[in-house]
Amino acid sequence: MLQILNNIRKTEQDISTKKVFVGISGGVDSSVTATILKKEGYDVRGVFIKIWHPDLIGCDWKEEMRDAMRVCAHIGIPFEMVDLADVYREKVIQYMIDSYRRGEIPNPDVMCNTYVKFGVFYDWAVKNGADFVATGHYAQIKRPSGKTELHIGIDDKKDQTYFLWNIKRDCLEKMILPIGQYTKPEVREIAEKNNLPTAKKPDSQGLCFVGDVDLKSFLKNKLNLDKGNVLDLKGNIIGHHDGAAVYTVGERHGFHVETKDTNQEPLYIISKDIEKNTITVGKKDDLKIKNTTQVRIKYINLLVDELPEEFEVAFRYQGKKEKVKLENKDSEEIILNLENEIVQPASGQSAVFYKDGCCLGGGVIQ
Repeated sequence: MLQILNNIRKTEQDISTKKVFVGISGGVDSSVTATILKKEGYDVRGVFIKIWHPDLIGCDWKEEMRDAMRVCAHIGIPFEMVDLADVYREKVIQYMIDSYRRGEIPNPDVMCNTYVKFGVFYDWAVKNGADFVATGHYAQIKRPSGKTELHIGIDDKKDQTYFLWNIKRDCLEKMILPIGQYTKPEVREIAEKNNLPTAKKPDSQGLCFVGDVDLKSFLKNKLNLDKGNVLDLKGNIIGHHDGAAVYTVGERHGFHVETKDTNQEPLYIISKDIEKNTITVGKKDDLKIKNTTQVRIKYINLLVDELPEEFEVAFRYQGKKEKVKLENKDSEEIILNLENEIVQPASGQSAVFYKDGCCLGGGVIQ
């Protein structure tokens, strides 16, 4: 019994000497993350990451920072701010603009995690004495057989491994993701029980810099987009749109079709031509012409030693995971053969690989 008590005390002492830097955003998820780690006995520091946003758009980062400061004061941990606006502007915003210009549909949140949260911030934290870096992501770090792996969170509706596939594998060793073991309602409950200032704060929606401005409006300004023609499957002009680059195959909103038919079935984007600045639309059944059983993936990043021959892939956030077989294992590009036919996923989007709940890594759809 004495030995057990000594082991417990030793574990508590070990934890209390471990410094954890928490990326604290002013939202409920990161607030609960810091609270859990503090209660577990870690030496916790809250760090607010300042990102870029244009002055004319209402994203009140100062208010978000004040909320983060209130949380740190409430739970009794140090607070500081690190300015990563330049990195965010270059690696997230410019990447997004360039991707749309090429006609691709990007994942800015993936780039934010790759280059900001688990890029420059992670490196800065470790350089400044952090033993671990924690965030409020709904995902889990597990160590089966001694290997550190990224696993999906308990809450299927909130799992965020889709946005973490491109981080450096080495980061997993020092990552702590406490709320991956909870559902969103449970996280809210923890916040309320601990009287956190952010307990009833609504979840943030989308990228902060966009604020209340529509993303298409922001991109139209940055890309100097012109109105273009909406075509039917025969090539006839039937309407207009705001610029082909900002539309996605399968989308059914945001373009105007001239018709007098009040019973017109909803029309979906079947394809787009960036050079001609046109989009072609059709009925839902017409999307089948874009169906495929094979998808090419580039820019591969693995969080495990190697890919198995068979696994599952998510082609969009919270999308159905499709069973695939690996045709080749080229480190630059792989080909996935799908068990079921699907609509060709959008170029530029992430394809994230899974096996038995483990996130294996991912790539970008060609």
